[in-house]
Amino acid sequence: MSASDPQFITVGSGSDARKIAYLSQEPAQEGGPGLLWLIGLKSDMMSTKAEALAAWTAARGLGFTRFDYSGHGRSGGAFEDATLSDWLEEAAAVFQQVTSGPQILVGSSTGAHLALILLRHLMATAPEEAQRVPGLVLIAPAWDLTEALMWNEFSEEIRREIMEKGKWVRASDYDPAGYPITKRFIEDGRRHLIKGAGFDPGRPVLVLQGGEDRDVPIAHARELKSVLAGDWVRITEVADGEHRMSRPQDLEKLYGLIETLVPGA
Repeated sequence: MSASDPQFITVGSGSDARKIAYLSQEPAQEGGPGLLWLIGLKSDMMSTKAEALAAWTAARGLGFTRFDYSGHGRSGGAFEDATLSDWLEEAAAVFQQVTSGPQILVGSSTGAHLALILLRHLMATAPEEAQRVPGLVLIAPAWDLTEALMWNEFSEEIRREIMEKGKWVRASDYDPAGYPITKRFIEDGRRHLIKGAGFDPGRPVLVLQGGEDRDVPIAHARELKSVLAGDWVRITEVADGEHRMSRPQDLEKLYGLIETLVPGA
């Protein structure tokens, strides 16, 4: 098996079971710190940033775990059938079954929202597991994406199509076929909103945000400071940065943020 051959865990049961593909790079020291990478919408665990982080963590003896949500990459399931609840369940399973030791949660776009709700979920259901998270690093955080960045921005025509037909296909710069936004996805997303929930992460939340991001406006990233309780959010803004934030200079800023959270560094 090569380093790029995924392993799989099964999440869910019965007709809801899906095979989730992951790659896990062990830390140089047993029980040492690592990163859990949470991908963006319609991305996969072999993206530019993920590969760059794999090389960077390996050179520093850090662990690195990444996986594909259901309906993404090499995992099972159809994108159109998936919800944030499914991806949260998968993220929690990978965190608890695959990783050990301290784990910095690093999420991009939708993955940043997943990182936040994963931490909240662990704090509520498995506080001893949540203690393994020293902090979060969020790139272009699409927090509350289903409501703030989708439903609230949709025209009445698009909303009607979603409600009456069950879905609408959204054009994407990253996928020529676009991707379906389903009624089920929107309604499930309301179970995972952060705004108004009084959520205190209890550890640093470091944000890397581009000023030229058209998918996650910089004002939305800035609002996270007032949405999360506890004054934990710190934002690094890159004036000419776009959504992907995968240029060499962007990656260097990302590495610097992660380094501040590595236990014992």
